[in-house]
Amino acid sequence: MPVFNKQPQPYDLSNLSILIVEDSLYIQNLLTQMLKIFGVGDIMTCSNVKEAKDLLTAVQATKKSRYLRSVDIILMDWLMPGENGDALLRWIRSHHSDTIRFLPVIVISGYTTEYIAHKSRDLGAHESMVKPISGSGLAGRICSVIEHPRPFIKSPNFFGPDRRRKNVPYDSKERRKTKPDEIVVKHARSE
Repeated sequence: MPVFNKQPQPYDLSNLSILIVEDSLYIQNLLTQMLKIFGVGDIMTCSNVKEAKDLLTAVQATKKSRYLRSVDIILMDWLMPGENGDALLRWIRSHHSDTIRFLPVIVISGYTTEYIAHKSRDLGAHESMVKPISGSGLAGRICSVIEHPRPFIKSPNFFGPDRRRKNVPYDSKERRKTKPDEIVVKHARSE
């Protein structure tokens, strides 16, 4: 029998590195403070998609230097000046480097449209949240990425974490012409 109201597993997040991509300085500071309270070891911030691409490219190029750790999770806004979150997600999921391509991404948007939720999922986001966010909501999404890593699916029209949340048997005729490749990746360094 399932246990409800189970307390979340406490984690040592001191080895975790999170990148915040958010144009609002207020939200950047709010997310940074929440992550510090959670015990996240390294928090980086960018104000737009170009800064995020530059930082991720630099971090990937230096690998694990003692001054710059690799990014484990990205928290990103959807609507930003210049390029939007869809451009960053497309860039991440199509990147030639696996250290960028397989990054867990949590989209945080002030707009509650079903379009943004579906679009971010279909472009390869792991999770999405609606602003204003709570500390427990953010912790829950981060824990979800850590506790329930989903295999990545590679098909002609999609690359990203498996969009199916439940393993339900499919009783109808299989309509896929080709079976997608499933790639299992260990995401965050939380242990």
